[in-house]
Amino acid sequence: MTSTADTANLATDVLIVGGGPAGSAAAIELARSGRSVVLIDRATFPRDKCCGDGLTTLALRELEHLDFDPASVVDWFDVAGASLRSPSGRSVEVPLTGPGRYAAVAPRRQLDNALVELARNAGVEVRDGVAFRSIEQHDDHVVVAADGLSIRARYVIAADGMWSPVRKSLGLNESGYLGEWHGFRQYASGVTGTASTQLHVWFEEDLLPGYAWSFPLPNGRVNIGFGVLRDGVRKTKDMKALWLDLLKRPHVVEALGVGFELEDRHTAWPIPARIDEAVLACGRVILTGDAAMATDVMTGEGIGQALLTGRLAAEAIIAGGAMQPEVAAGIYEREVQHHLRADHKMSLALGKVLAKPWGARGAIRVVAASGAWGQRNFARWMFEDEPRAVVLTPSRWHRDFLKRPGATL
Repeated sequence: MTSTADTANLATDVLIVGGGPAGSAAAIELARSGRSVVLIDRATFPRDKCCGDGLTTLALRELEHLDFDPASVVDWFDVAGASLRSPSGRSVEVPLTGPGRYAAVAPRRQLDNALVELARNAGVEVRDGVAFRSIEQHDDHVVVAADGLSIRARYVIAADGMWSPVRKSLGLNESGYLGEWHGFRQYASGVTGTASTQLHVWFEEDLLPGYAWSFPLPNGRVNIGFGVLRDGVRKTKDMKALWLDLLKRPHVVEALGVGFELEDRHTAWPIPARIDEAVLACGRVILTGDAAMATDVMTGEGIGQALLTGRLAAEAIIAGGAMQPEVAAGIYEREVQHHLRADHKMSLALGKVLAKPWGARGAIRVVAASGAWGQRNFARWMFEDEPRAVVLTPSRWHRDFLKRPGATL
């Protein structure tokens, strides 16, 4: 245990706990606005993060807002299309082309490290390898104890993931909560089939409403995995057996190419997707990303939502000012509701349809019959080029609906 004498004191405008996409996005936005920012993370970067590594158009546009350079990620891979396979075996290829980028794959070890470095360059004081320990809230400031540090700040942004120690320290955890989804992932090399260049999504009957994926990376590598609804019935050992079976299925082997090799071991992670019920702020603390349960409930995508909530948290603090935490919290909650909650509800409804084999088969059949225009726009909708429930939320309508170029980063 660190003694009081060994504890260094820091003071900052905003302390960010967690250096993933949400924390880095918030840190960059705040630092560029002139705020002093300290970011702590228990891990030392670069570090791996269990994830599908896929970047939707939403994620790419948020990265563009940060002036992120894809060249800072060595294994960045732009995706030009996706192959979708229904439980019946019907496949349809949908394009993700046009001016700009609509989808990409970026290993989290590299992406998150590049974002942390961008934060450093923006003037953020990054203390990685430093774990959060406790928090005390006061009327006009917050004091956080971390490894060897006592940090006084006007605000804290919790970007510390599914198990959020900050949220737990505030007494906001839900006992027994394990997330809405469960994901498995592994990397593979020696891929010679279509998966070496094309994104694959397989709607397997025994995974519904989940799916399996293969996301391409350079040099014949892929991120391959699957996500399933956490229904209380599936056990970890059953999922391991399912994983081995999935990798032997003929259409999966065909896409990967005979002779592909799995790297290291598979990893698993919980996926929190309950933004409509999550506590988003408490006093001078704002929760973002997985700590705010912001993952898309239909696809399990969370990077775009993390970047978005990180930016919204920063903007709310800037607008609210140092002495108005209730204003900052109110702005953040309204903005999250505006950007995410309607889409969450629509995703829940669509997920119920896709949970049935007939629903998944019907969806792929409709896409296959929709022609080039329909397939292109379905792909852009699926990859969050536009908010999923934009038709039902007139406040988000705009002149260039489904006509905007992709991200230009």
